[in-house]
Amino acid sequence: MKERLIGLIKTYILFVCIFILQKPLFILYYSSLYAGTSWADPFRVMWNGLPLDLSLAGYLTAIPGFLFIASAWTLSSTLRRIWNGYYLFISILLAVIFIVDLGLYEYWGFRLDATPLFYFFSSPKDALASISIWQVLGGIIAMGLYASLLYVIFLWVQKGTWKSMKLPYRRLSVSGVMLLLTGLLFIPIRGGFTVSTMNTGKVYFSSNQRLNHAAINPAFSLMESLSKQKDFGSQYRFMEVAQADELMKTLVDPMVLDSTAVIPDTLRTALFKTERPNVVFVILESFSSRLMTSLGGEPDIAVHMDSLAKEGVLFTNFYANSFRTDRGLVAVLSGFPAQPTTSIMKYPRKTQHLPAIAGSLRDAGYQTKYYYGGDADFTNMRSYLISSGFEGIVSDEDFSVSERLSKWGAHDHLVFNRLLEDIKAEPADSASAKSARPFFKVLQTSSSHEPFEVPYRRLANDRLNAFAYTDSCVGDFVKRFRELPQWENTVMVLVPDHVGAYPEYLDNLSIERYQIPLLLIGGAIAEPRRIDVYASQHDIAATLLAQLSLPHQKFTFSKDMLNPASPHFAFFTVPDAFGMVTPDNQLMFNCEANATAVDEGTAKGKNLLPGEAYLQKLYDDIAKR
Repeated sequence: MKERLIGLIKTYILFVCIFILQKPLFILYYSSLYAGTSWADPFRVMWNGLPLDLSLAGYLTAIPGFLFIASAWTLSSTLRRIWNGYYLFISILLAVIFIVDLGLYEYWGFRLDATPLFYFFSSPKDALASISIWQVLGGIIAMGLYASLLYVIFLWVQKGTWKSMKLPYRRLSVSGVMLLLTGLLFIPIRGGFTVSTMNTGKVYFSSNQRLNHAAINPAFSLMESLSKQKDFGSQYRFMEVAQADELMKTLVDPMVLDSTAVIPDTLRTALFKTERPNVVFVILESFSSRLMTSLGGEPDIAVHMDSLAKEGVLFTNFYANSFRTDRGLVAVLSGFPAQPTTSIMKYPRKTQHLPAIAGSLRDAGYQTKYYYGGDADFTNMRSYLISSGFEGIVSDEDFSVSERLSKWGAHDHLVFNRLLEDIKAEPADSASAKSARPFFKVLQTSSSHEPFEVPYRRLANDRLNAFAYTDSCVGDFVKRFRELPQWENTVMVLVPDHVGAYPEYLDNLSIERYQIPLLLIGGAIAEPRRIDVYASQHDIAATLLAQLSLPHQKFTFSKDMLNPASPHFAFFTVPDAFGMVTPDNQLMFNCEANATAVDEGTAKGKNLLPGEAYLQKLYDDIAKR
């Protein structure tokens, strides 16, 4: 029994040591991000990350514990093969998780969760489009070497234990004791006997979020994230239902609470000069406010959008709802806020019950079509678009092989060309236009995304040059569109899907991480304006439909930005955190750490309870769909 007891303890300690040593390796790999930290910080990271390491080690030691119990009854070669097979599987699994996490952190700014699995299995090609073949090969080699090292260590430890083990005389007693010891692993797995169970929030110890991230065990983070992909109704329970309901009443559009509510004409801001204009959305990959001088950003990047801002309607305090395209698309097109623990787009049975701008406009007589140069099946996008009400989808397969030169498919200028050709075919003279259906067309760009390989060179920085390229595509498209008679009856909405790539290394718990432009241009725009209300992507739906005098009651979370009676705030989420911004309070709350990460303004803390209620009601809504 002694040998089995020592073997179980050695196995558990070995797992813990592996997880501890991964942390300084992570910090060393990202040394540029940790340049300002002290020599003691890696030790603080290892110490504070220990609870997750102990917990995951408990999970992984449970099966060896049962194998030790089995060894009291047989020491056959079959049992040894099972033992070796388990360690081989764990070696590969831990190596893949560690290396993938190491590669993704630079781009995502948070430790590994279920998100990459969703992207990879929906479309492996697009999931790998951001990285070069050399990075893929380097990652595979690193995984192989790391897995081999772990497997050799596991075999070495097991070999010594296996040699010393013999079949005991009192098999039941030995089995009982080993079963008890294996059961005791429940203590580190759960994290002790406190009310709260083990979670990634337990490792947060510093005001420097990068140190907190370094303390997280990526394998535990992935496991925890996978467990949160269902049972939405039990997540983010901040307060009693009645309190959340009362707070929510102050956070929704008046038309949602009372469909008979009428906005006095004296208070209504009319942006359009035609009753049923054509509507064109351009969803700009990864654009941020920092790319436009008109929003206080850098000069000489988005020069065309800056020029267009002078003649259009520019929203100056506008925010993305999240950090990824799939979340941003649902926010823009369905007026539905992004979720911190999942993406609703991965659940077709839920997205088919979401309201959508395309569906509302189709019911109002509009023809609807979506344009994207990449794979429309990536992240379940096709099923979402079709259920949203789009009658046609143009994607990579609609372009020739010679035109699909980008890793993401066809470059932006080719997609804009296709859209322009389709617009040219629309009725233009007044007689035919009156009898024809107006159109709603959405174009999603992709070229301003890693790896930033574009057929254009104006700026030395590859990232900024890619943004300048997409901006030039927008400028060229608008220039040519103006020459068409359809321009005079068209509203064009320019909005990013999220912030990405620039500024580099933005913390996910930074307000700037979510600041994006929203610009409306076109011949149907009544006059240039700058609008300073605080809002997010999910408010576009209610605002647009209200301008078209169409109902938007189904869009529970979307607010008419131009209705003075609407609450004006921005809301956004990132894995296990949310932000709510108003003129007097800019707040971000880390749900895992149960701590406020950002709290600025003249009314500090004001947005905490409303933000919690909003997130709680959002998950209630998801659970019901």
